[in-house]
Amino acid sequence: MVKRTDGTESPILAEDGGDGHDKPRLRYGELVILGYNGYLPQGDRGRRRSKFVLHKRTEASGVKRSKHYIVQSPQTSKAILDANQHSISYTLSRNQAVIVEYKEDMETDMFQVGRSSESPIDFVVMDTLPGDKKDAKVMQSTISRFACRILVNRCEPAKSRIFAAGFDSSRNIFLGEKATKWQDNVEIDGLTTNGVLIMHPKGSFCGGNAKCGLWRECSVGGDVFSLRESRSAQQKGQPVYDECNILQDGTLIDLCGATLLWRSAEGLQHSPTKHDLEKLIDAINAGRPQCPVGLNTLVIPRKVNISDQVNQPYVYLNCGHVQGHHDWGQDENTGARRCPMCLELGPVVTLCMGLEPAFYVDVGAPTYAFNPCGHMATEKTVKYWANVEIPHGTNGFQAVCPFCATPLDGATGYIKLIFQDNLD
Repeated sequence: MVKRTDGTESPILAEDGGDGHDKPRLRYGELVILGYNGYLPQGDRGRRRSKFVLHKRTEASGVKRSKHYIVQSPQTSKAILDANQHSISYTLSRNQAVIVEYKEDMETDMFQVGRSSESPIDFVVMDTLPGDKKDAKVMQSTISRFACRILVNRCEPAKSRIFAAGFDSSRNIFLGEKATKWQDNVEIDGLTTNGVLIMHPKGSFCGGNAKCGLWRECSVGGDVFSLRESRSAQQKGQPVYDECNILQDGTLIDLCGATLLWRSAEGLQHSPTKHDLEKLIDAINAGRPQCPVGLNTLVIPRKVNISDQVNQPYVYLNCGHVQGHHDWGQDENTGARRCPMCLELGPVVTLCMGLEPAFYVDVGAPTYAFNPCGHMATEKTVKYWANVEIPHGTNGFQAVCPFCATPLDGATGYIKLIFQDNLD
């Protein structure tokens, strides 16, 4: 019998690997939700968090395609009623469906992602809203309750494959009569309502030289297609034969409401740690950057503290000069401020550090910030994300800050920071 992915063997562990008594399990990689700076606003709890660590399970939990057949009444078929049998039902008409049975696969581990909090979902993902999410509420989610599943080869973790749709509590996947589906020769396949989109970067994500690839759609069977005309259109895209559903370091997965970044275990070895990022903040603060107006020393916080406005740095988004909180040069009509250093008029925003290490493409000083949110990161990291188009709405795309999901402004979407530091 296939071992149930019910959270009893949750892949989500602390980064230290537990209490030290258990033998550390092999880490396959991480799924990180775009739009969060290291944690959810209400805190990471259980299967609901901003980052999901996939570890090798004690026993294999994967399944693979076994056999398929046509039935007249799928709801009463043996495979659907058997709670121990994984199956996918493709409804062709009211009285006909194709049932695909799946069997235990000792070579893979299966992890499931979706909006449902039911036990088969390992990673509970809710819709991501841009900006400050403390009081944000989603009225109607567009993320599927059982959105997708990832199968990782236990011996070759680099072969981590993604498939649209996940098995429910009865170990079934249902594609209704209106769902997009097709049959090639003897194999049947289909797409979920809003689809699971993937984007493999062109080049190595680590190092900062990768370019944004093309967005594709992944089917329930794991094949890759060009995008539909709109997100939930009935007609599937064209098959893409030179790309596959194997995740690579830096692959983006869009679930229509939230976008996940896949970081491989190997890729993470070349990325900064949270401790590395905190040391970079300390190095900037050690230079004692000053506000040219208040002449006070600025301190970049590890978390933005609104009450500490005296030492909190702010950046002028049109010129990049970093200063403290003051009222000099404010335009009463527009709220914009004139920079005392270069007299450039424009918006001002709080400067804060991007603290989610998985979003960094290299290691280095945080010399750039995203416009208009003010999250700092390395030059290559900021420039990479400013050129990545994230799916938005039914058929739109937009570049966003990975740390808060705010759509980027300006010609480039970022600004080079200019500190007044190391003055003595």
